[in-house]
Amino acid sequence: MSYILDVKDLRKEYKGFSLGPLSFQLEPGYIMGLIGPNGSGKSTTIKAILGLIRPNGGSIRIFGKDQAKEMQAIKQQIGFVYDQNHFYDEFTIGEMKKVIAGFYEYWDNSLFSQYIDRFNLPVRKKIKEFSKGMKMKFSLAVALSHHARLIIMDEPTSGLDPIFRSELLDLLLEIIQDEEKAIFFSSHITSDLERVADYITFIHNGNLIFSESKDDLLDTYRIVKGGPDLLEPLQEEGLLTGVINNQFGFEALTADVAAVNDRFKGQVIMDKPSLEQIMVHMARGEQYA
Repeated sequence: MSYILDVKDLRKEYKGFSLGPLSFQLEPGYIMGLIGPNGSGKSTTIKAILGLIRPNGGSIRIFGKDQAKEMQAIKQQIGFVYDQNHFYDEFTIGEMKKVIAGFYEYWDNSLFSQYIDRFNLPVRKKIKEFSKGMKMKFSLAVALSHHARLIIMDEPTSGLDPIFRSELLDLLLEIIQDEEKAIFFSSHITSDLERVADYITFIHNGNLIFSESKDDLLDTYRIVKGGPDLLEPLQEEGLLTGVINNQFGFEALTADVAAVNDRFKGQVIMDKPSLEQIMVHMARGEQYA
């Protein structure tokens, strides 16, 4: 199979923190969400993919090319959107475009102008006068104006108002209609990923917890709620992950819905989880394992 992004056994060592080994793949035509608590290694993973840090082990292939050997050519087809402004504050849109366009072989002035008009960005204002939402729109316009095949986004919706977040997610779904493109999207706002992602990769404390289809995750797991008297027998049978005790009993995650039903039907409540609940309970299970 041809992957746009193919990460195998990626490792990065820092003093006091180890990332990996991580392995996951992203096919053309799909969106992958990268989730995990703060400090879990999401930004380190993205920096490794972009060639901004050198891994201690493993391999990264992008568009079928070895990232370590062909990063310059690969970058021509990557669009990157970061949650912080990385443009010259004193420049206008037009001045900044002149700087950026020269770096990309396939830069498309017409497409850039279309996005500037679509986002209603003021072309004569300096970037330092832009709101956070306007800066994000400008970053998107830049990322999309050289016909990138892989869009990498690091917390792009953080701090944005709900209206623009919704517009951004609609745009991502529009982009992915071109089945030659893919989006790798890091976010702690899991409801955004529930709306648009096809696959979810979850890392915690530098470890890969899973990289799976979002729909499969939401179909497989259930939130189990029950009284305190049921907690011990459920735990003894290894049916629960990430137990949270409360005044009414407990709440936990299970992947063995049939077994819980067979043993405790009518005694527990089982609800479909959100992506956030899956992440919280799995992270808690890892912490106390």
